[in-house]
Amino acid sequence: MQAQASSTALNATRAVALATELEVARSLSARTRGLLGRRALPPGYGMLIDPCPSVHTWFMSIPIDVIFLDRENRVVGLRRNMKPFRMAGAWRGARTLELPVGTIAATGTSVGDSVVFG
Repeated sequence: MQAQASSTALNATRAVALATELEVARSLSARTRGLLGRRALPPGYGMLIDPCPSVHTWFMSIPIDVIFLDRENRVVGLRRNMKPFRMAGAWRGARTLELPVGTIAATGTSVGDSVVFG
């Protein structure tokens, strides 16, 4: 099953868009595949993996920014510039937002911020 298209992810605390083109991966196959095979992520792109308290970048060819969210979509962990062949997770993480490198810094996203999806 393909990842489902959604519209946006917004850091509501800072009133800034995290992703203007958001894919949602909920099925086992879509979550397992994630961003594998992508050679680049365009600005404004993101993938929400739900449920997903931890991620790995094994066999990926690009680094990514990762935001870990709890069940209420509050940021509980951040990983900037996560290179290929790494693992990361967050205690209390329920879902994961994967974004192009530099998105966390550009948006000022911090632990405790609230994210909304539209």
